[in-house]
Amino acid sequence: MNRAEEADAGVGHHTPVLIVGGSLVGLSTSLFLGRLGVPHTLVERHSGTSIHPRGRGNNVRTMELFRVAGVERRIEEAASVLADNHGILQTPSLVGDVGEWLFKEIDPGGGLARFSPSGWCLCSQNDLEPVLLESARALGGDLRFSTELMSFEQDPEGVTARVKSRETGEHTTIRADYLVAADGPRSPVREQLGIGQNGPGDLFHNVSITFTSRGLADVVGDRRFIVCYLTSPDADGALLPVDNLERWVFHAPWHPEQGETIEEFTDERCREHIRRAVGVPDLDVDITGRAAWHAAERVAERYADRRVFLAGDSAHEMSPTGAFGSNTGIQDAHNLAWKLAAVLGGWAGPGLLGSYDMERRPVAEATSARASARSVEHSHPGYTPAPGAGGPGGRKGGILNVALGYRYPRGAVLGADQTVPVVPEGVRLAGEPGSRAPHLWLNRAGTRISTLDLYEGSLVLLSSAGAAGGWHDAATEAARQLSVPLDSYRIGSGPDAELSPASDLEWAEAHGVSPEGAVLVRPDGFVAWRSEGPQADPGAVLREALSALLDRN
Repeated sequence: MNRAEEADAGVGHHTPVLIVGGSLVGLSTSLFLGRLGVPHTLVERHSGTSIHPRGRGNNVRTMELFRVAGVERRIEEAASVLADNHGILQTPSLVGDVGEWLFKEIDPGGGLARFSPSGWCLCSQNDLEPVLLESARALGGDLRFSTELMSFEQDPEGVTARVKSRETGEHTTIRADYLVAADGPRSPVREQLGIGQNGPGDLFHNVSITFTSRGLADVVGDRRFIVCYLTSPDADGALLPVDNLERWVFHAPWHPEQGETIEEFTDERCREHIRRAVGVPDLDVDITGRAAWHAAERVAERYADRRVFLAGDSAHEMSPTGAFGSNTGIQDAHNLAWKLAAVLGGWAGPGLLGSYDMERRPVAEATSARASARSVEHSHPGYTPAPGAGGPGGRKGGILNVALGYRYPRGAVLGADQTVPVVPEGVRLAGEPGSRAPHLWLNRAGTRISTLDLYEGSLVLLSSAGAAGGWHDAATEAARQLSVPLDSYRIGSGPDAELSPASDLEWAEAHGVSPEGAVLVRPDGFVAWRSEGPQADPGAVLREALSALLDRN
């Protein structure tokens, strides 16, 4: 549909990308597209960002993405009130020194620093979303709240969507090249596309109760937990601090399958349940709100239908234990954003977008199984698992392997080992194609940076300064011939080095190549291809690799 045809069809607005849904994943999609200079429009039916303190666990990989997107520090500031909360406690009550820590520190001994420049961050959704919203708008994002998607249609050239302002009732037709559906677990977009879901389905149901209590902080004492699972047989639940002082959240089991309704959770019932769970019969409890939520394990049968892509909860649902769901969704958005930017920018063919499903769906399948398994391990309140629940995720070295070690055996990668699991048993980040590129500290013009800081707006080729092989010149020429954004960095101490190592660890060894080799890293920080040693014609080899990766053949 050309612009004249759009006018005849009553199109009121044209955008390269239309994002449906303005929660964590939709806002992250907007932020990442904005960073890449891709104009876009976001529509969200609610009037503003989340007001409920939920979805608080942002894992190390997500924080790496926010670091590169320039918002990590602002998110840490928004999360400062919970900066000292680390462990998960399981106890029959909070009275006395009872119970056990499932773990007391997220990163005991500080071992995470060798893998990443970032760390975990406990930032509730109601605090995180405003940061994403403000940053996305500052980058030029057209974000429209109180605006609901009414319908959409696809054709070979794009998507025509009809939206309605919930404030004025005005209808607008939007023409987009692509549509990203971040519209939640009951996704109307996914339903219209007829995309089914696989997995066990519903796992359990909870009511999330917000409340204030001035006396609870004294009962908790110095136990700075992320969550406390209270296991009293007649009043189990999960307690989460909001400010460690007066504001709290309690997740109470709910059984709609037994006919129980949300209306039965009156203020009095919630108040007494919390008192029994905590173990203080006269605890002051002022109920401020409640919201039902459903834990499920489902993954969409496919993540794309021509020009429409699913991301976040529309693509996968996971048990909340481990906070894998929101993090997986944000990482979906990051994977998709650079591919949309490449295709819309004309430096990749449309086939690159096919790698989105190929890469992200297996990650969701493995991660959702791990989330369910973790709910079993933690005896999550309200969850009575069926035999074998949790699938093949199993117990595999905690959560760092899930958060940071996941791989893309297939997709926009060359030379990846297709026999390795998508989520391995341990964390190995050694430059293998399909894995997140290793983190190393470097010096650039007197500034200390991580290698991960290099990866966002372009492909990157790493090679050694002063080494024979001609990789730097080959990259410069390949970028010119193919019109591909490709930055080439030589690492070393010589006069031709753009980067110098900040430690004794050799970059080549860390990336699994010789000093005469080279590593090609994608804009999302994953290794796309590497040459372990020199090549007779590095220019031809590199051009061939780029053409294959970017569907330029």
